[in-house]
Amino acid sequence: MSSNPLKGYLCVITAALMWASSGVAGKALFAGGITPFELVQVRVTLSTLLLAGAFFLYSRHLFRIRPGDIFYFMLFGGVAMSLVQITYFYAVSKIQVAAAIFLQYLAPLVVAFFSICFWKERLTLTKIFSLVLALSGCYLIVGGYDLHFMQMNRAGILCGLASALCFASYTLLGERGMHRYSPWTVLLYAFVFATLAWHLFYPPFHYVRAGYSLDQWGWLIYISVMGTLVPFALFFVGVNFIRSTRASITATLEPISAGLLAYFFLGETLKPLQVMGGGMVVGAVIVLQLRREHDELTPALIRSRSRGNRGDPPIP
Repeated sequence: MSSNPLKGYLCVITAALMWASSGVAGKALFAGGITPFELVQVRVTLSTLLLAGAFFLYSRHLFRIRPGDIFYFMLFGGVAMSLVQITYFYAVSKIQVAAAIFLQYLAPLVVAFFSICFWKERLTLTKIFSLVLALSGCYLIVGGYDLHFMQMNRAGILCGLASALCFASYTLLGERGMHRYSPWTVLLYAFVFATLAWHLFYPPFHYVRAGYSLDQWGWLIYISVMGTLVPFALFFVGVNFIRSTRASITATLEPISAGLLAYFFLGETLKPLQVMGGGMVVGAVIVLQLRREHDELTPALIRSRSRGNRGDPPIP
């Protein structure tokens, strides 16, 4: 791992801002008549073409995968990635941008719950606290204290929660793929099979006949490039300079940034209790990630001390 933490944090912060801006841009497109289904079809298609073009020009070896892994990529891209994107953007179309992203940030807690239930991971007081904090925050974000508000936004809330579940599945499947391939290879084939799925189950090449304006195409390209490919690249670069745990914590700036951008450009606001709930969700993610970092570092420190390497530099 390279030792330039400032560069790493700047890359991850920029990535979080770009991801947040894509949600705001998507909301603006929905106001102009484009549906979440159309946006996702264009986004995955353009992302696939741009990433494949970059591989063809600079890194053709990243195209190589084992034939036996095709089914895995079909499941990962055609199902997990497709569902992550449509549930997220549908939630954005129905509720506040920041609220939709805060709900999606429940995904790390879902992964932790899955690990405890099925991977026999130890249930600690820290994890219990994180789960309770996140669920309480979720209750406030969705307006559980205001039944009228909750009923008005039921579809968006359900899609936001589904987005968290889908993103957790996407994370678990992606981790498996990155044991064998470069993250870029995994990302490309996820986009490839997501594109195939969206052209199979939604009218194929709908965007060719839709007659979008130049402004709409501009925002669609922005979401595909500056809201997808560039932030992924920056995040991977950032992880190379700082631990993945620290990168994940820094990325929690995304929902906060989304809330500010939506306030300034879309006039959206969150009620004080929703803001408090969002802070609780982010806090739960940070606590869980810090605990994860501690669990990763402790065995390494024990091994180092058992070898008597007291003069070694500290683990980053």
